[in-house]
Parts: sequence; structure tokens; C-alpha cells
Amino acid sequence: MEKEIKNLSKSNLRLVSSNIGIKSQQANSKNIIKKFILQGLDCANCAAKIERQVSEAKGISSANVNFLTKTLTLEIEKANNVQELVSKISENIEKIEPDVKVIEIGNKNKISEDKASEHGDEHEESSKGEIIRLVVAAGLFGIATIAKFSSTVELVIYIISYLLAGGEVLLTALKNIARGEVFDENFLMSIATVGAFAIGQYPEGVAVMLFYQLGELFQGIAVNRSRKSITALMDIRPDFANLKVEDDIKKVSPEEVTIGSIIVVKPGEKVPLDGKVIEGSSMIDTSALTGESVPRKVNEGDNILGGVINKNGLLTIRVEKEFGDSTISKILDLVQNASSKKAPTEKFITKFARYYTPAVVFSALALAILPPLFIEGATFSEWIYRALSFLVVSCPCALVVSIPLGFFGGIGGASKNGILVKGGNYLEALNNVEVVVFDKTGTLTKGVFKVTEVKNQKDISKDELIAYAAYVESYSNHPIATSILNAYGMEVDKNSLQNYEEISGHGVKAVVKGKEVLAGNYKLMNEENIKYDEVDTIGTVVHVAVDKKYAGYIIISDEVKDDSERAIKALKNIGVKKTVMLTGDNKAVGTKVAKQLGLDEVHAELLPDQKVEKLEMLDKEKTSKGKLVFVGDGINDAPVLARADIGIAMGGVGSDAAIEAADVVIMTDEPSKIASAIKIAKRTRSIVMQNIIFALGVKLVLLVAIALGVGTMWEAVFGDVGVTLIAVLNSMRAMQTQIAK
Repeated sequence: MEKEIKNLSKSNLRLVSSNIGIKSQQANSKNIIKKFILQGLDCANCAAKIERQVSEAKGISSANVNFLTKTLTLEIEKANNVQELVSKISENIEKIEPDVKVIEIGNKNKISEDKASEHGDEHEESSKGEIIRLVVAAGLFGIATIAKFSSTVELVIYIISYLLAGGEVLLTALKNIARGEVFDENFLMSIATVGAFAIGQYPEGVAVMLFYQLGELFQGIAVNRSRKSITALMDIRPDFANLKVEDDIKKVSPEEVTIGSIIVVKPGEKVPLDGKVIEGSSMIDTSALTGESVPRKVNEGDNILGGVINKNGLLTIRVEKEFGDSTISKILDLVQNASSKKAPTEKFITKFARYYTPAVVFSALALAILPPLFIEGATFSEWIYRALSFLVVSCPCALVVSIPLGFFGGIGGASKNGILVKGGNYLEALNNVEVVVFDKTGTLTKGVFKVTEVKNQKDISKDELIAYAAYVESYSNHPIATSILNAYGMEVDKNSLQNYEEISGHGVKAVVKGKEVLAGNYKLMNEENIKYDEVDTIGTVVHVAVDKKYAGYIIISDEVKDDSERAIKALKNIGVKKTVMLTGDNKAVGTKVAKQLGLDEVHAELLPDQKVEKLEMLDKEKTSKGKLVFVGDGINDAPVLARADIGIAMGGVGSDAAIEAADVVIMTDEPSKIASAIKIAKRTRSIVMQNIIFALGVKLVLLVAIALGVGTMWEAVFGDVGVTLIAVLNSMRAMQTQIAK
């Protein structure tokens, strides 16, 4: 039978997944994960500095600071005293950045993760006071520049204007120097502007600091708004639940609702929790979960997921999962944690910035000192001015801020299209996909099996044949078993079932009412030395034997998804070199489906371990930079999902297993979304590369121009804050990706 691994019980499947070490769960099995909000973190370089120093602490396996969400994720080795280590690290962070407050997520005395975003708005709250201060500083600067004052009065006004605009920068730079942290943007701006005052360039010293602070303000607002925009793309968390208490309706938090409780959802409200509709019918909007805009209908008896919107009817729902275990909670957790897995480009830029800034500072020092010593007629004041302008341009903020924001936006844009990507690393990897390997059932086919033919032997009736098959398949959760049980249409008395045994890759064996019954594929018949009828069909054949005597066969058929053929064409159109199908089904079925869809290769009649072997063979065919994707329908394909470079789970809605096992989750049953995910990844990389080329290109041109005496501090200010602002605005385009049908 096809995909015999699915015959395992759910508990066994979870055991399989844990034994093979699914990528998404590896860290959790060994270490303890702690998450924190870094309240007051407004500097991308500071975020990189905190990440670097915390990751070097003893007992920390890894540390990740996400500047965009202002979160710190720690992976702590189990052997350590966790609370003592967390306390020590919190103290160290506040020493590194005194303005940053460390707040643990999930601690009852602190905050929960869903409220963490409330702490990301400090910038907007304080921006009014900052704007007033900068306006006053700009007013004084204008007065000193336009009006005629004595040189002493003019200098005093410039100094007051400078301190109003940049006093905070100077103070921060001094504190950092005292702690041994020299090379950051505060140091660069302080040296550049104080140096300008020292050589008598008062207006330029004030103007540079004023425009730098203004640019920082705009940059902070832009980043904060883009953060909110991306978060809004997955704003599916319900605010309340209407809990039915006897004859009364009580509005409560979804976390307070227990399994078995009855909730009421009115038209226009979000369904707060997973459950079953026990009364009413309505159209529901599932776009927040699946990216699909077409509403679908739910009736009494249907399952319903939290996060969907009730359009027009009144629904009464019995809750089947607590909020923490619900699909919506898992999706929210996945999206919130996605940006903690950094893409190689992000890691490179963080490392690049670490060495780039000191290199520029020493280059500026050489520019200030060497030319006056070796070039005839060169003056120190002229070359010091060039060196100071050189420092202003050098700040790497444009890269450090905009690149993570680009990946964050790409992940948000993918979510809007019903594609959940677990990290920037997977989003970037999707750019290099060369081989896509598909499972068949539930991935390329609908996975909805129906009994289409029952062929019995003379000494047994069709009803008896179906009954025997239903009894032995009653413990299986495989779609084929379900189709046989549906065809039987009656309750199975499991008390009359004994010695149940699953034979991987072959079928099942059990004693039913005192008779030994076998149900499976031809391999099972061969193994038991039972003569059987050979059947030429594209359906799945289940042979049945009773007391070692052949009783007949049942044919079960599955349908190819309408979307599958389009999906294969789309993958080939965007440059995927090879498409392959691996299936446990018989060769005739596999070949028929592969030919219909235009797949390059098909490997049929595979056991779970053979699927992994085939995948490893295919992996050797790709280039060193190429990636191999495996597409399956959840935990049932755990070994292959784990082995592939990128594991993609289909039909993620309602499937806990799919969300846990894969690197990318397609929230619908549409294989064409795989091509959409690759397109989004390519667009995101294009935006990131635009920012890298633009930022480094402009800075390089200005550095050369300033060194040659062509550029001034005015151009230098644009090279810093102007470039950063443009790069941030460009990054925001990544979240607006919409894939046409």
C-alpha cells in the first residue's frame, strides 16, 4: 500500500519524528530557550553588539537579537543554572546599553509574548519631545547663521544649538568609550562634529549633528511603522471570546477558555479558538490563514479554526483546543520567531559592519595626518575637515537596518499569501532551488480515497470482504484505511479484534472473530505464500486473505489535484531543473500520475527508508550551491522532510504535525504556492541586493569624492542618514508582494 509509514499510529509518528531529529525541534531537545524584549533598543549597531557579547557568555549555546522586533532569544545549555545565568546576562546587557531594559517574555511577573509588541512603541511616544528639541536647535542654528552677531555670541548660539541637537549623542559616545566600546555611530558623529568645531567650521558641525539626528528620527519612525505594517499582515490573534455560561454570554480572553466550553461567534467577529460548530451555519473568511480571498461555508458538525472571520451567520462552537495548542497560536509563534533565524546575507552584513567601522576610522586618521606630512602645501585644517567628512559617511546603519527589514518584510509578505517561512535562512535558500521532490498522496493528489471496486472470490460475499478489511484497518489513520471504513459504513467492534500487527511496507494482520485476516499489497501475499489475482489498474489495490486463503481485492482510487499540473509548469518556468515524485504506491499508479503532470522522474513502491535513500541520490545530482526541496503533507514524511535542504509541508491548516515538521508551511493544498514562495524569495533577495549595492555604492563614491576634496560634510550627511532612509523605505516593498493566480 502507498506510503506505509502512514499506517503508524500518531504516537509512533511523533516518536519517529523525535528520533530522526526534525530540524525545527533539534535545539529544543538539548537546550532551554528563553526570550526577552529589549525595551528602548533603537540602534541596529547596538543590537549587533549585544548579540555578539551575549553569545560569547559561558553557558549560552546561541544568542539572537532581532532589532526589528526588539527581541533577544537565548539558547541556554541545560547544565547551567538558568535563572542565575539569565539574571547575569540581563545585568551585562544593561551595562552595555544602559538605556535598554531587559524584560522576560512568558514570565508571569513580566509579560506574555502577545503583549510584547506593546513595548515596541517607545520611539513613537518619545518622538514628539525629540521633534520639539530639534526644532528649537534648528531655530537657533538659523538665527546664528542669518543674523549678524559678534563671533563670541555666534559661537555661544552654535554651541547651544549643537548641544540641544547632539548632547545625547555626545553623552552616549563618552559612556561607550568608558566601557571600551569605541567604534559605533555615536563615536563617529561626535568626533566628526567636535572636530568641525575645533577647526572653526561651526555651522557645518551643528548642521551635521542636526541632520544626523533628524535622519535618525525619520529612520526610527520608518522602521517602527514598517514593523507595525508587517505585524498587521498576520494580525489574526482574536481579542476576546464570547463564552456561554448557562444562559449568559461573558466576554473573556481566549486564554481563559477551556476545552469543552461553548463559545458564540457573531457576524464580523474572529473565531477565537479551534472547535466544532454545534449550531448555526455561516460563510467564513479564511484569508488571514490561507491567503485565499474566497469565503467558504461551514455548517453544523464542521470543524473550524481560530483566526478565521465569521461573515454573516451566528455560530455556536464547542472548543476542542486550548488557545496555546490551537492552530492560530502555533502560526503566530512561527511568524514571530521566523526572523530569529537569520539569512547568510544578514550574518555577513553584521560581521562586515563589525570590521568596516574600525577600518574607516583608521583610514580617516591616516587621511588627516599623512597628506599634510607628505604633500607640499597641504594643511592640517583642510585634511582634518576631509577626514571628519569621511567619518560621517562611513556609518553602516543603512545596511545593518535595511537588510534584516527586507527579510522580515519578505516573510510577512509570504504570510499574507498563505506561505509560512520559518526563517530568513530558508527564504534565502529558496533562491537556489534546483530539485523539487514531491510526495504523492495529499500533495499532488487530493488524498481523498474512495473504494471504486470490490472483487470477491466465490466462497465470500462482497460485504464480508469489506467487513474483514475494515476490521483489520480499523487502527490505521491512513487515507486508504479510512476509505475502507467509510465503505463498510458500520461501527467496528474492536473487542472482536486480536493480535493486531502492522507490517511496514506490506499491510496489516489481525485475528477477526477467530479468523486470521491479512490486508495489504501483493508483497504481503507473496510473503505469506498466498496466490492472488494480478490486477492492472491505476488505483491502489488492497488484497485480502482469510485463514491463508485468498478472499479477493479492493480497488481504492485517488484524484490528482486540479492545481498540480500548473504547479509543475510554474516550477520549470522559474528555473527548477528537475521535478521528481517519490511514492510508496505501485508503479502503474506512480507512472500514470507522473506522466499526467509532466514530472521528470518517478520512483514508486518505496518504503520510508528507501525514500530517504532516493533523496540522497538526488541530492548528489545538484550543484554545490543548489538546494533540494521535499514537499510532503506533514509528519508522515518526517524522515524525508528532515533530510531535504528545505522541507515544505502542504495543507498546513489544522495540521499540527505539518507546522512542527517543515521549514516552510503552505497553508492551503495548492502545490502552485511552492513556485509563489520561490518568487517571493527572489523578490526579497532582489530588494536586499538593491540596498547593499546602493548603500555601498553611494558611500564608496562619496568617500572617494571627499578624500579628493570634491565632497563636503553636506554630501556626507546624505551618505549616512539619506542613504539609510532610502534603503529602509525600499525594504518596505518586500512586504507588499502579491502573487497573481
